[in-house]
Amino acid sequence: MKSFLLGVLNPIAFTLGPIEIHWYGIIIASAVVLAVYLSVKEGKKRGVVEDNIYDMLLWALPFSIISARIYYVVFQWNYYSNHLSEIYRIWDGGIAIYGALIGALITVIVFCHKRKIPSFLMLDVIAPTVIMAQGIGRWGNFMNQEAYGAVTSLAFLQKLRIPSFIIQQMNIHGAYRQPTFLYESLWDLTGFVVLLYLRQRVHLFKRGEVFFSYVIWYSFGRFFIEQMRTDSLMLGALRVSQWLSVLVFIGAIALWISRRYWKPLEPWYTEGITKFDK
Repeated sequence: MKSFLLGVLNPIAFTLGPIEIHWYGIIIASAVVLAVYLSVKEGKKRGVVEDNIYDMLLWALPFSIISARIYYVVFQWNYYSNHLSEIYRIWDGGIAIYGALIGALITVIVFCHKRKIPSFLMLDVIAPTVIMAQGIGRWGNFMNQEAYGAVTSLAFLQKLRIPSFIIQQMNIHGAYRQPTFLYESLWDLTGFVVLLYLRQRVHLFKRGEVFFSYVIWYSFGRFFIEQMRTDSLMLGALRVSQWLSVLVFIGAIALWISRRYWKPLEPWYTEGITKFDK
């Protein structure tokens, strides 16, 4: 009752005996299911076998979770070096989205190599749905009152014209906070819509360029949004995610340009699987 009166949403959706089902898990799971559904639909148009997407997911999910935890622990080693028994306690919090993306990327590349599927085509198929899932997943952070920014005022939040339930949830530890989860969610979902529209255009993207567009879009927005957060992993003057955003932003542009120059005969994305891939 106290939580309700304060306007704070309960992070626990329901319980099954002693088991607590959190909204965070429900939101993330829903985002993954929707992403897979949309990827399968697009994959069929491009000649990617449905079962390959399901099989890839079975490998990518666990590896992305493990790599997300490893990434977090590495950059918090000053703490975990003295608390080794807590390294595996992922349920206590402490994962990083960039770590998850790195793990998933490696898994996709290895999987596609084993199955003899063009890896860049697979990445193009799933990239828009990945950024969509990221945008939806940020609402899990909202329910847990995570991924927020610096202290701000009630008047500032009201000027943003956002719903009152968001404003109430941003009252954390007795102070209103910047809803950086919302900024990133809107940025990601906008990127999803843009990529979804543009990749259907004939002779716009060569194979791999939908994926590069995702990387460029996401890293550009993440650099600035990360600056507003107060719970980021630090490396020198910038946050770790900011350094990585700069690197992947530049890397994606460089790969896009170099592949256009060195591989002018690379298929267009809309051609999907071609006879040269078989």
